[in-house]
Amino acid sequence: MQVSVLGCGGSSGVPALGGEDGRGQWGACDPAEPRNRRTRASIFLRMRDGCGVLVDTGPDLRAQLLAHGISAFEHVIYTHTHADHVAGIDELRGINRQISKAINAYGTADVLEELQQRFAYVFKPVTPPHFFRAALVGCPVTLGRSVSIGGYEFTLFEQNHGYVTSMGIRCGTFAYSTDVVELPAEAMECLQGVQTWMVDCFQRTPHGAHAWLERVLEWKARIQPQRLILTHMGMEMDWEWMRQNLPEGVEAAWDGMSFELPDPPRMP
Repeated sequence: MQVSVLGCGGSSGVPALGGEDGRGQWGACDPAEPRNRRTRASIFLRMRDGCGVLVDTGPDLRAQLLAHGISAFEHVIYTHTHADHVAGIDELRGINRQISKAINAYGTADVLEELQQRFAYVFKPVTPPHFFRAALVGCPVTLGRSVSIGGYEFTLFEQNHGYVTSMGIRCGTFAYSTDVVELPAEAMECLQGVQTWMVDCFQRTPHGAHAWLERVLEWKARIQPQRLILTHMGMEMDWEWMRQNLPEGVEAAWDGMSFELPDPPRMP
């Protein structure tokens, strides 16, 4: 399984709009370091048989897919409905045109209901061979259970994202926890044995809806993954500072990062 980091930034990206010259607010991040430039958080999983699974469709999706050479897949998982994770949903039309069918969209019943309210046209019957709009088929999932996606086992667990619930994803020895500030006991149990964990770390100081560095390191001590990768990072998280100060086994993601892991188990 290849894991591609399409984006690892927070809801505003880095740089955020504004700045004295109108070319962005960088905060503590050095503008001269390319790995400080972050689009909105999303990952893509490609199994060895070619099965592709996208996680979230943020507003930067078109540029992200082009940058990674991704033009065909049949599955997308939605972790929650915040705009920085769903606002690029219309870009899926280009994928529909490549695969000539609707894309399977996995999310909890509440998430799919809200998506269907906000983007009702996306869930109408498909119109092949001419796709004039994005086309999705809703696939409801239940947190705390495993589901077959493309024939592979994905375990989906509940996360506290401050004012809302988000969904964590375990796929074999890999787990992805974007947009989380607290992990219930069931999530901690699901994460046991994970070897590579990509987790929300928005900033170095406490935040009401996102994990921060101290909290992430506390989770690491409990879960003990071999490799912990920070994502959904804001303007406090300068690349060079992290390179010099993160402990062994902890690293920062960057837009364009990619790595190989074993495929998850097959399901009937």
